[in-house]
This record gives sequence, structure tokens and C-alpha cells, in this order.
Amino acid sequence: MKIWKSSKKDAILFLLSILNVIINITLAFNWNELSIYSWIVNVIIVSLITTYNIIVISHFFTHNPWFVSSVMNNFVSILNSINIGQSIQAYHLTHVRNHHKYHNDNGNPIKDLSSTFLNGKKNEHNTLWKYAIIGGIGTLLNIIPHILWSLFSWGYKLSKYDSNFENLISKDKLKNRKEITQLRLDRLAIFIGFLFLFSVSWEWTLLCYLPSILFSFILVNIQNYYEHYGANPENKFSNSVSYYGKLYNLLAFNDGYHQEHHISGGTHWSQLPKLRERYYDKFKEQDRIISPVPAILGFLHIKRKLLHKNYKHKE
Repeated sequence: MKIWKSSKKDAILFLLSILNVIINITLAFNWNELSIYSWIVNVIIVSLITTYNIIVISHFFTHNPWFVSSVMNNFVSILNSINIGQSIQAYHLTHVRNHHKYHNDNGNPIKDLSSTFLNGKKNEHNTLWKYAIIGGIGTLLNIIPHILWSLFSWGYKLSKYDSNFENLISKDKLKNRKEITQLRLDRLAIFIGFLFLFSVSWEWTLLCYLPSILFSFILVNIQNYYEHYGANPENKFSNSVSYYGKLYNLLAFNDGYHQEHHISGGTHWSQLPKLRERYYDKFKEQDRIISPVPAILGFLHIKRKLLHKNYKHKE
């Protein structure tokens, strides 16, 4: 019987998802008393594993669910929703069905809900601190109404805080019902997971876990910002920024191949290097950005080209 939908290699990501839960629970159970050292260590660990989960594990899952079984995929969605403090079903809707449709556009109006040009001035990218920090705080605060919706608003298909979800959710009645149900289950699981951690150690949950979730949202926003900063949103072959460092792509399952990923979001992570080879000649023809550092460290790429300045803004 076939278990893995695309590749047996996804078993590694599944195991890492389980490990993520185990680490959080272990840290909560072993929290004794507050000290600067213990706080820093706990926050760093939780921030890093949550950021890694969002950027790598859950990201690739939203594009290519790992299992043949829909039940197992639903379980993973719930599991990683607990891990990252956000619904994986919502992640799929906003990322796969929106971001990968509009590719960080700068139109009028802007259609990509996560575009780095949103709230920018004079057709420019938004500032990093607003995009990353203000955006991260907003994501954290939205957890509250999302959970309240999952608990009490059974008469409403979607939360009013789910921006544009009515256009992203499937129009097929059966799929529509399944996706909304999964969205609710994900958010209920987040609430239950939070209550469990709170019951184990309310101090750890409030002082370590919640700040770590916020830091993770900010780091993920920095990652997305520099995956598109300076790129040309009008060119299919240069609307994103790739980083080809071997060690990073080994540890992050080829996450650095971001331009390739935007050309074909459905291509399995293990095949992204081959996709680069396939479009090698086409890439050579483009004026594109290749970063010398991973996107999350994109602020170190000081002399980055600004290709977005060279195209005519669509009114």
C-alpha cells in the first residue's frame, strides 16, 4: 500500500513535525524558575524551530501534502497548526492560492495579500520594519479572533478577520465544507494546544512560548521580504530571489531555490535543483537577483539590484 503521495523523503519532514511538538512539551515540563539565561535559551530554541517549521516544513506541506491518505494529511495540518500557531489550511489558502497566483505583485490594486509592496509609498516596497514587525504583531493578535471564531461562531462560515478567504476557498460545495471544517479544526487544535502548555507551565507559556511565536512571525516576514525585495514582479523568471548555498539548501530542503519554486509551486522540494537546470538557459537571459546569503539574512545583501524600478507600474 502506498503511503507517501510524492516522495518517501517527506517522512523526514513528518518526523521533524513530531519532534517540534516533543521539544515544546519537554521545554514546558522542564521549566523551573525564571532566569535571564533560561529565558534566552528557551526563546531562541522555540523561535528557531517554529520559524523553521513555517518556512520549510509547513511551507512545503501546503504545496504538496505528504500522504496519500486525506486523514493523515488532516492530522498533519492539525499537528503543525499547533506547532506554528497558525492554521495550515489558512496557510494553504493565503500562500498557495494567493501568493503563488500573484507572485508579490505591485498592481493597482495589489492582489497578493502578502506582497512586500502593500502599504508601500510611491510604488516601492513597504519598509522592512513595518512589513516584518508590525505584520508579525498583527498575525499574533489575529490568533485571538480566529480562535474565538472556531469556538463560538458556528453560524458563520468564515471569520471577518479572514481577509479575502471567500475568494480563496473552493467553490465546490463538498471541498468548500471540508476546507472550512479543516480551518476550524486547525484553530481549535491551536487553542487546545495552548491550554495544554498553559496547564503544564503558565509561566513558560506566557514568558517563553508567546514571545517566541511573535519572534517567529517576524523572522518569517523578514524571510518573505528578502525573497522578493528588488525582484521584478512582472517577470516570471525574475520575480523572486534564490540562494544556492549547498549547506543551507541541504538543511532547509532546497528552500533557497525560491525563483524556481515560484515558476512551479507544485514541484516537489527534492526536484527544485533539476528545475534550475531545466531553465538554465532562460535564467541566463534574465537580469535577475541571486542572493549571496539566505533570505532570512537578506539585509546583509547590501548591493542588491533593484529590478522592480525598471518596469512600468500597472495602474
